[in-house]
Amino acid sequence: MNFSFDRLPVDLIFFALVAVFLVLRLRSVLGRRTGIQPAPVPPALRTDVKNTPAGPAPEPVVPRVAYQIPADNTRVGQLLGNVRQYDSEFTPQQFLTGAQAVFAQVVEAYATGNRDVLQLRLTPGAYASFDKAITARDAASEKQTTLIKAIFSMGIEDVRLNNQDGGTLASIDVRIISDQVSMITGADALPVAGTDAVTEFSDLWTFERLLGSPGSTWRLAAARSA
Repeated sequence: MNFSFDRLPVDLIFFALVAVFLVLRLRSVLGRRTGIQPAPVPPALRTDVKNTPAGPAPEPVVPRVAYQIPADNTRVGQLLGNVRQYDSEFTPQQFLTGAQAVFAQVVEAYATGNRDVLQLRLTPGAYASFDKAITARDAASEKQTTLIKAIFSMGIEDVRLNNQDGGTLASIDVRIISDQVSMITGADALPVAGTDAVTEFSDLWTFERLLGSPGSTWRLAAARSA
C-alpha cells in the first residue's frame, strides 16, 4: 500500500467519511452540554418504619394546675385573711398545694381500700362514710380502678369560721376540676359503674381545721360532685 501524500487510498477516505457522519449523527441526537449542568437529583429517602431509627417516645404534656384564689377585697378573700390572723403561716397558695396532694392521696386510697391513709387525711365523720362504702364494695366482690390523668384547676369557693370550744373551726370549700379514669367491676370482671374512658370530673371538697389548736391539720370533711 502506497502512503504518499499525493495519492490517498480510497478505503481510508471512505472510513473517514463514515466517522464524520457518525459524529454528526450523535451530536444531533444527544445535543450539546454547555454551561453549568444541574446536579443529578438524589434518590428519595425511604421513610418506612424499618429504616427509621427508633427514638424515645415524647413525654406527655402535663397541664399546669390553675389555682383560683379570691381577691382580698371579696367576702371570701376577707375570710381567708381572718384565717391568717389565727395562723400567721397560712397562705391560700400553700393551702391549695396541700389540698392538691391530699386529693391525689385520698382518691388512690379509696380506690385501693387503704384505710390507713384515709384515717390520716379525713375527719372522723368523713372516714366513717368512706369506710362504709369500702366495706359494701368488698362485700359485693367489686373492684374499683381510679386513675387521675390530670388536675386542671383548684379554686377556693367559700370559707366559713365557727367558734367552738377549744378554738375556731375553719371550713374551706375547694372546687377541683380533673380528668380521671374511674370504673367499678364486679366479681365477673364486667363493668358495674363508670367507664375506662377519660372523663372530666368536677368535685367540691370541704377541708376543715380547728384553728388555735396545737397539732391540728387540714382534713377532708366532705366530698361531692359539683
